[in-house]
Amino acid sequence: MTKTSITTLIMKRIFEVSAEKVFDAWANEEMIKKWMFTMEHTNKVAKSDPRVGGTWEIVDHRDGKDYRAIGEYKVVEPPTKLVFTFQMPQFNDSDLADVITVEIHPLESSCEMTFTQEINVIHEEGWSIVDIEKAHEDWKKETEQGWYYMFLGLKELVETGKITYPSF
Repeated sequence: MTKTSITTLIMKRIFEVSAEKVFDAWANEEMIKKWMFTMEHTNKVAKSDPRVGGTWEIVDHRDGKDYRAIGEYKVVEPPTKLVFTFQMPQFNDSDLADVITVEIHPLESSCEMTFTQEINVIHEEGWSIVDIEKAHEDWKKETEQGWYYMFLGLKELVETGKITYPSF
């Protein structure tokens, strides 16, 4: 049996748009395919059924490989809260799924998003407490970096209606 533990990543962002617009970017597949784990020109699949028990899927094609992200919606409360699972099956054989909570708080002329991800950290054989603590920090740092760039795209998308992708 695989030993695991959980570390929690929390990120906050302010968007100069309504909570409804940010919520829509998380739930609407036409919006998702532009920023979430993908870019519009590399996206092969973007599906979203934003209801409790509904599923979502993104397949991004880069460097000759498909990267698939999937999950199930656990809480859907427009326009203020989404809770869903997150898995990338190609990187993890087990049924482990992270849990992501997106809370959107309307402000006077903007909104604040609080993003929380409960990250499953898989332990290697013989790890000490120090090894586990280091793995928690490493996994959290790598996850935060990925979301940081995605949230830049999300902000640009909801505030301007488009994303300017960097050239690679």
